[in-house]
Amino acid sequence: MLSHLENTDYDESIPTRVDAVIIGGGIAGVSTALALLDKGVTVAVCEKGRVGAEQSSRNWGWVRVMGRHPDEIGLGIESLKLWRGMERRIDADIGFRQAGTVWAFDTDRELQEAAMWLEHARTWQIDTRLLDTAGAADVIKGSVRRFAGALHTPSDCCAEPERAVPAMARAARRGGAHILGHCAVRGIEKTAGRISGVVTERGSIACQSVVLAGGAWSRLFCGSLGIDLPQLKLLSSVLRTAPVDGPADCAVGASNFSFRRRQDGGFTVSRRNASIAEIVPDSVRLFSDFMPALRTSFREMRLRVGRRFIDEWRMKRQWKLDEKTPFEEVRVLDPLPTQALLREGMENLAQAVPAFRGVAVQERWAGLIDATPDTVPVLSSVETLPGFHIATGFSGHGFGLGPGAGRLMADLVTGDRPIVDPTPFALGRFARSRNSLGKMETRA
Repeated sequence: MLSHLENTDYDESIPTRVDAVIIGGGIAGVSTALALLDKGVTVAVCEKGRVGAEQSSRNWGWVRVMGRHPDEIGLGIESLKLWRGMERRIDADIGFRQAGTVWAFDTDRELQEAAMWLEHARTWQIDTRLLDTAGAADVIKGSVRRFAGALHTPSDCCAEPERAVPAMARAARRGGAHILGHCAVRGIEKTAGRISGVVTERGSIACQSVVLAGGAWSRLFCGSLGIDLPQLKLLSSVLRTAPVDGPADCAVGASNFSFRRRQDGGFTVSRRNASIAEIVPDSVRLFSDFMPALRTSFREMRLRVGRRFIDEWRMKRQWKLDEKTPFEEVRVLDPLPTQALLREGMENLAQAVPAFRGVAVQERWAGLIDATPDTVPVLSSVETLPGFHIATGFSGHGFGLGPGAGRLMADLVTGDRPIVDPTPFALGRFARSRNSLGKMETRA
């Protein structure tokens, strides 16, 4: 568990009825709660463990539009607008600031690919600039590594994840939301084919809408309902350093390291482009779905077989609503960080930026990223189960996209005009999901 994760106040008892129940107390779930409250919707957030305790507090803390998948750019822009007003909205200091982001490139080919993205992004009037070698050296202060060039977006921002999500949850509770910790949702209840409530380990809550924002757990919950969601987990390891003087204040991502200055003067550091893809039973089940992504990103993946294969093989995939579920057996996903990758990342960083040589490491951790085959999230209503909505599969982009995703989910729940076009985020874009939804409709 992260030692610096802030606490959240929880309600002792569950409500009898609310308009909407949100499953999952991460950035997507809490953002959805805030957005629904703004629309006058009564809300309960059910978190099986602690609010923000999984990937929502374990990420790098970047709030960026630069480099987003084309389908995410509009959502990223709207999310950044919401981030800019977040501290005022929740009346809390979450370390939000505009520091800018930089992607640094080693080769001319990478620079050409960046230029192609920039041409696409120009239609959104983003302030991203393509820099040459000298320009990259100017923005990555203290670096002695020669880069071919870089993308630089001065308007991108950052915040402290371990403070942001708990503070947002506290604000939601002050606004009338029920924030329930150690309250796993076991399943849903239906009346006349549509959502009428959820069954939690502490009792039932009547509602007309459910938003599943379960992060890495979303595929398992969907599967229990007969919905085949193609999602795998990627292991990302991160560390934080003691305060360091000299390096750039902007967030920097190079080919083999990343760093971002923290509010306390230290840095969040990772070995970029080296996520661990653990082989588990779902890796076999979803092999054909993820093969194109694996083929194009193979150099960025480290395949590994370990105990998690056995753990997930033994994990129940179906259960009765009056029995203990996997969500209660594992309250918080707290994987061990990959020490070798963290050492490698720090060594690469110290070689590029000498100010990091010998700096003390204060904490190391890891998190499990919920990834989809196309790296684009699922932000979608489920037409064959009226009242059920899914917000998951952010593929490492969830913290920055969270407020915008929450607003979009609130729009879908209430039927209001969506903040962005939800079509690219539809669950039905995946063939296996369409097939499973078709079977649900036939059974109904």
